[in-house]
Amino acid sequence: MKRILVLISGSGSNLQALLDMSSQDGYPASIVAVISNRADAYGLERARLAGVPALCLNHRDYASREAYDQALMACIDEHQPDLVVLAGFMRILTEDFTRHYSGRLLNIHPSLLPKFKGLHTHARALEAGEQWHGASVHFVTAELDGGPVIIQGRVAIDAQDTADTLAQRVHQIEHQIYPQAVTWFCQDRLQWRDGQAWLDGQPLPAEGIQVGAN
Repeated sequence: MKRILVLISGSGSNLQALLDMSSQDGYPASIVAVISNRADAYGLERARLAGVPALCLNHRDYASREAYDQALMACIDEHQPDLVVLAGFMRILTEDFTRHYSGRLLNIHPSLLPKFKGLHTHARALEAGEQWHGASVHFVTAELDGGPVIIQGRVAIDAQDTADTLAQRVHQIEHQIYPQAVTWFCQDRLQWRDGQAWLDGQPLPAEGIQVGAN
């Protein structure tokens, strides 16, 4: 059984998708803890309702990003996770942190990477006149939103879309592709090797596995 630890900052909708997945009979992993940098994150309540330890480590209690990340690493490592999953964890991580969990740290980003790294991705996709938008699950490196992509879910952009309507559809596909990537890892099918994502012994293309609208 693999041990998964999830980091959150907000409502935790992706966390809920992971909790639902891990509660299935015969699933090869369990979520051993959820940690938030915000005490008011609703995702902590989701974890408690699922019987998962829910912890808050407030970044405001630390003088620097480096000090916080060191404390966060110590807290994570107490739970001995095989995989650390960022599910709406709104912190830019230090290089020490990403190096410490190299190959076992996943993130989901609401764009078709490498497009629209950073914030406000839905509005930026609309402003750019994109035909497609979506989300990407990737291994985390020191480069912001720059690690190897594992899987992408695509949605078509409608002429009537706003940033909010587009975000709702992207969230739906996030809840499909994140559990899929985590499952591959927990089945020992997904690996980080030579700076690339590998699935079933084969290197993945730069855009990862593509799912969703064609």
